[in-house]
Amino acid sequence: MRADGNVLIRARRLRKNMSLPEVMLWRCLRGRGDGKPVFRRQHPLGPYVLDFYCAAASLCVEIDGGGHGFGDRPGQDARRDAYLRNLGIETLRLNASEVIAHTQSIADGVVAEAVARAHRPLPPSGPPPP
Repeated sequence: MRADGNVLIRARRLRKNMSLPEVMLWRCLRGRGDGKPVFRRQHPLGPYVLDFYCAAASLCVEIDGGGHGFGDRPGQDARRDAYLRNLGIETLRLNASEVIAHTQSIADGVVAEAVARAHRPLPPSGPPPP
């Protein structure tokens, strides 16, 4: 699914102005090789910009600051998660303060989850066999 022009512009701006927890996690997730899954940062998808996205694992990683628990934010997050789930993308939400405090161990967990998801067999398509 492609994103519209406004979402692309917003994604580019967010890549240039990442939050501290995003920068810290990105330093651990970036890079390729050694069987490590490929992550994209500030990836536009439909009407949203995903903090991190691993296409091979259909995994979105979101870093939530303190504001995500207040006001209409929980409802917005639930709608976003449902939208992504309908596309077959699972959302992993991380607390920003935990990312800052335990960056490497959280990054290791994210990579492990992506590897596990990427190697899961796909559900069969079509009707079940007779």
